[in-house]
Amino acid sequence: MLVVTGSLTARQDTFEELRAEALAHVRRSRNEPGCLSHAVHVDCENPLRLVFIEEWESRDALLMHFAVPESRAFVKSARALAVESSPIGIFDAKQIEKL
Repeated sequence: MLVVTGSLTARQDTFEELRAEALAHVRRSRNEPGCLSHAVHVDCENPLRLVFIEEWESRDALLMHFAVPESRAFVKSARALAVESSPIGIFDAKQIEKL
């Protein structure tokens, strides 16, 4: 399983638009083959920052997600609405049982 993280910080005047676009993006992405979960959260310490956490079955599924035209359009639009973004983190993970 791959875990993907990233964040965007909006300007005060673009937060609601960015939030709406982010929600539309994650809801659409959840229906893609290989998507285990896809979520966006508001940072409790910075209410203008949106944090994305995704889980994908495989590298191929994630690459297909990146190639979807709607995903590319979201990235382009989000960059225009954001004042800051973090690099995307991609982690190879496996779930462990109990510690």
